[in-house]
Amino acid sequence: MKVIICGAGQVGWQIARHLSGERNDVTVVDNDPELIRRATNTLDVQGISGFASYPDILDRAGARDADMIIAATYSDEVNMVTCQVAHSIFSIPRKIARLRSQSYLNAIYSDLYRRDHLPIDVVISPEREVADAALKRMAAPAAFDTEMFLNEKAQLIALRLDDDCPVLNTPLKQLTDLFSTLRTIVVAVRREGTLFSPESGDQLFSGDECYLMCHVDDAYRSVEVFGKPNLEQNRIIIIGGGNVGQRVASKLEANQKKISTKIIEKNITIAEAAAENLERTIVLNGDGLDVSILSEANVSRADTVLAITDDDKTNMLAAVRAKAQGCKMAVALINDPTLVPLMQPLGIDAYINPRATTVSSILRHIRHGRVKGVYAIGDAEAEIMEAEVLSTSPIAGQKIRDIEFPESVLIGGLIKNGEFVKPSGGTLIEEGDTIALFTMAEDIPEVERLLQVSIDFF
Repeated sequence: MKVIICGAGQVGWQIARHLSGERNDVTVVDNDPELIRRATNTLDVQGISGFASYPDILDRAGARDADMIIAATYSDEVNMVTCQVAHSIFSIPRKIARLRSQSYLNAIYSDLYRRDHLPIDVVISPEREVADAALKRMAAPAAFDTEMFLNEKAQLIALRLDDDCPVLNTPLKQLTDLFSTLRTIVVAVRREGTLFSPESGDQLFSGDECYLMCHVDDAYRSVEVFGKPNLEQNRIIIIGGGNVGQRVASKLEANQKKISTKIIEKNITIAEAAAENLERTIVLNGDGLDVSILSEANVSRADTVLAITDDDKTNMLAAVRAKAQGCKMAVALINDPTLVPLMQPLGIDAYINPRATTVSSILRHIRHGRVKGVYAIGDAEAEIMEAEVLSTSPIAGQKIRDIEFPESVLIGGLIKNGEFVKPSGGTLIEEGDTIALFTMAEDIPEVERLLQVSIDFF
């Protein structure tokens, strides 16, 4: 497949890394020569320096026979014009654009993206993705990462194991026997910085980051089994009242459960807009690092502080200060992956990585075929992939123990006849089943071959 990626920033670079690693013909376009140099030096991609919306630049990038264009520059308008040029001049079949402005995303203007108007096949909104990720984090407060799969019947829960975890030093097979009614599987473990899929004889140790796939009804019990408390989420403080903060607050207001929400926003204009747009949320104008403002927001009694300003260091310091003043849980928005190792020493419970959420969203649309969902783990080291089993797939009609999956692959759950099934070696995989599996990035091409899901757009 031939793909043009416009924008060589964090998101564009990660998408290029994924697709080039899967033996696709990838060309990256950016008007910053340094970013192009970084991409071509570190990835198996071609690079073109120039403005992505210029027809001659797209022509040089190979637009005449490209299968897909992903417009992920920092400008909404450039992304939109790029898709229009890609359609009108080069007839590129698949066009994906990243758009930030809420005005462009308003549902009442959705006709704008019709093929005979502004032909964009898929619109990705980083701010919506981040807001949704924040809500998921708060729904699973003990987890540092979480995502839903299999028609929201299965949940991925990532937990950092402490010294008091009751299941330490116990082989995973023994855990399965001890908790036979618990529909939970450990699909991945990160130990001392290395991510891997565990075998049945492996044990868990303090400090491990453990990724569980479980039935949603067993999520609370699974968290307790691994030694984590299930915290109530009744009082939320959001630091940062921009589009993301307002979207989170709006969703919390719509929740049937009565949740007390407060926003702290430094910019008076943004604070006034938030107060006008929200109904029950209390908006405070002030610095989220200011002890007096945090005290006014009653942070000591808050269940969660969500620090989602546009500055990583502010988010981390605000989270630390909130915890120091008695807040039970702190979640920080972190763009820079090099800051993530500081989270645990600083006592920050969870983080949101905007790049990872946007990359996962784009990948979901790239692997179109029968792949229903994709979620990137860590720094794009692995994926949880959800796919429907086709009759022609090599795995159809086989028991899991007989399938020649790559070593890194573990099936975390499946839907059979509309019901969630906890997989075992003797589980028969049949046509029409939907499976959710963990795979390391290097094994994705082989997994797609076994699922007979090509990266297609038809």
